[in-house]
Amino acid sequence: MADVEIDGHSLTIEGAISVANGNNTALLAKSARRRMEESRKGVEQIIDSGEVVYGINTGFGAMSSVRIGGDDLEQLQSNLIKSHACGVGDLMDPNHVLLMMVFRANSLARGVSGIRPKIVDLLLGMVNHGIAPIIPRIGSLGASGDLAPLSHMSLAILGEGESMVRKESGWVTMSSIDALHSVGLEPTELAAKEGLSLINGTSQMCAYLALTILNLEKLVFAADSCAATSLEAIKGSHSPFDPRIHDNRPQSGQAISAARISAFLKGSKIKISHEDCNRVQDAYCFRCAPQVHGPVIDLLTETRRMLEIEINSATDNPLVFVDGEDVDVISGGNFHGQNLALASDSIAIACHELACISERRINQVLDPQWSGQIPFLAQNEGLESGYMIVQYVAAACIAELHLLANPVTTSNIPVSMGKEDHVSMGATGTFRSLQSTALLSQVLANELICGTEALDRIPHKPGGGVAEIHIWVRKFVDQYDGDSVMSKECTTLSNQLLDGSLQEIFG
Repeated sequence: MADVEIDGHSLTIEGAISVANGNNTALLAKSARRRMEESRKGVEQIIDSGEVVYGINTGFGAMSSVRIGGDDLEQLQSNLIKSHACGVGDLMDPNHVLLMMVFRANSLARGVSGIRPKIVDLLLGMVNHGIAPIIPRIGSLGASGDLAPLSHMSLAILGEGESMVRKESGWVTMSSIDALHSVGLEPTELAAKEGLSLINGTSQMCAYLALTILNLEKLVFAADSCAATSLEAIKGSHSPFDPRIHDNRPQSGQAISAARISAFLKGSKIKISHEDCNRVQDAYCFRCAPQVHGPVIDLLTETRRMLEIEINSATDNPLVFVDGEDVDVISGGNFHGQNLALASDSIAIACHELACISERRINQVLDPQWSGQIPFLAQNEGLESGYMIVQYVAAACIAELHLLANPVTTSNIPVSMGKEDHVSMGATGTFRSLQSTALLSQVLANELICGTEALDRIPHKPGGGVAEIHIWVRKFVDQYDGDSVMSKECTTLSNQLLDGSLQEIFG
């Protein structure tokens, strides 16, 4: 396995996920190690001078004015981790924990956090050996960093708490100290500033948003695939995807979506078969697909740009800047996750909209008024329900998506005696957006099931891309042969969309 260098500047989303999944190992870069050592010397210089500096020899939050004596500085860091490790709710997925740890290590590797390289070495050693501290998901407000989740992560560095360890047979739970010892790692005490550096950052938010982006990039491709498949299933018009239309509204995402749908339709014999039909225009769910799908592509482009900056940023507080003999420790607010929270709100709405327009296409494929087929694609009308409830399930997913589309950024709750008076709730928002992609995948899968079945009832060949999509769907879902239980097929196809196997057939 090749090493991914952790240097605080060049980490990619895909690189981090590869490390978290155990496909690559992570190694602290020499350049980062030098910067971290310089930053650490600056912290020690302040301690030796007796100067009082927030985050180094003071309390935290509303207690930032309380000075802590030199003999108590290590105890201060230990107390910080233990007191903040009070998360609740379902446990984070261990793969998500490992991704969060990679992002935290990379942020610290920028070398302005005052933390020793040995702490990041230990963090990366845990990731490389698949040791994921057990972390309750709920606890971060998306400002002051993801304090509670990252505190649970940091307990394992102290050799406390429990961790899940990746084995060939699956994940095994054991005490963190035993997990470390099992791979030859040793826990460590935290020196001044180090506990705060570990927990004061946007790493949980980044982990959830990174996974969301990768999911939605696959799903917006799937949405275009669905639109093309369903369009052929109702013998719809190809005209709305003419590039001349989109050249005159040169929105990048819209043009990409239209070109993709048009490419899927190329070579269609179905189109030729209905050139003389009376239908002038199709419903918006077909005609306006590029105008609805396209903005999601644009949103993803901007969100990816922002997140790739974020994962290569220093997001703790205060930051330590060393210039020769001069040391500046500056308090600021890089821990605030408003950028991530706002993006997550937009993505949740985008998932809702892609699902809504998909469900409308399902409706048309199942409606004989548009498809010209037996209602709900049954074989024996009345005796069988066909795919009636496949649409219902899509509608139920949309109800869930509607709830999840409510913004979290409007949920500000001031804390810490009013000092931390505006928070982003980005941890809630980014996890919610990840949930939204899972629901969207199910709606799109249901559309593909219906569209593929309708194509089987049409004697003419669809466009070449649609034909490839049809073959792909039939690997996981059998042709309709009377009413049967569909849950397994629907879920399997949804998972395949999230795995990206549909994109893979087009290279």
